[in-house]
Amino acid sequence: MTMYKRASGLARFPGWLSLISVILLLLLSGCASVGGMTEKPQIVFGDASWDSAQIHDRVAGFIIEHGYGHPVAYQFGDTIPLLEGLSKGDIQVMMEVWYQNFQTSWRQFLKSGTVKDLGSNYSDAPQGWYVPTYLIKGDPARGIAPMAPDLKSVSDLAKYWNLFKDPEDPSKGRFYNAPSGWAVSTIDQKKMTVYGLDKYFKVFDPGSQTALDTSLLTAYQQGKPWVGYYWAPTWILGKLNMTLLAEPPYSATQWKKNYGCAFPPAPVHKAINSKLASTAPDVVSFLEKYHTTLDQTSAALAYMHDHNSDPQLAAIWYLRNYPNVWKQWVPADVATRVTKALSEVK
Repeated sequence: MTMYKRASGLARFPGWLSLISVILLLLLSGCASVGGMTEKPQIVFGDASWDSAQIHDRVAGFIIEHGYGHPVAYQFGDTIPLLEGLSKGDIQVMMEVWYQNFQTSWRQFLKSGTVKDLGSNYSDAPQGWYVPTYLIKGDPARGIAPMAPDLKSVSDLAKYWNLFKDPEDPSKGRFYNAPSGWAVSTIDQKKMTVYGLDKYFKVFDPGSQTALDTSLLTAYQQGKPWVGYYWAPTWILGKLNMTLLAEPPYSATQWKKNYGCAFPPAPVHKAINSKLASTAPDVVSFLEKYHTTLDQTSAALAYMHDHNSDPQLAAIWYLRNYPNVWKQWVPADVATRVTKALSEVK
């Protein structure tokens, strides 16, 4: 009754009533009005902990925000928790899903129907166990003689374990694993056992990609031995001369059994929460067309490192340097808006 009386009283002031009606309509719709246009729903990216994923998130995020009008946000986390968030709808987009590292979980997410695979971001990224090439071939310019001239495969590590002595346990070598939050860290530990190398090496958890990078860079600058997990595309493998140690050829059967073979070809895919296809079909169409290369990604990573910048600035650099690439992903009007936004970034 009280509400009806208030409405009746305000009926004498049609201007106020109209204003209140508009406000109520906006509140009920959950949207705001900006510049005469209804603001679109926010799109949240699952921001994985490695640089290339963060750059691709921001390349796509810049295009979505300035070309399609959606506000964007970035949710930092590890792969599996981010995929769980993607499945629940707390996250809408992931630009780098290395699904070969967690195939069972990936199939479950897809089977649930809550996650949709949008195809490749870039093709067959290599990953595995690396050593600095100077260990094998030496580096005359730096006065480094070969330390392990016969080191070609993981099976040869047993013969050279003492080159990599663990400072905390000199009776074994130290293998620098991926951080424990990454799915591949468990795979590497199993590989170490399958290859019988757990007798010779301790698997060391660096705790973060930064710490892993620091361990490699420090060893490389000092010309010292180092062995551990790494992958491409990365600025480090773009700048340092590293050798990927051979493993038994990839076999789906062997991989499923105990990971005792080379890593499978590593396609890097994009994924969305399935509801995005209905709430923002134009954005999904763009994301389906989004495709880069290892070289382009490594170049953006090198820029980020060389200029001590962040992923956002590296994404701006990418968009400014590869317009002929990204303009193929979007309609002309979107490209025009993105180009204008780029021109306004200082």
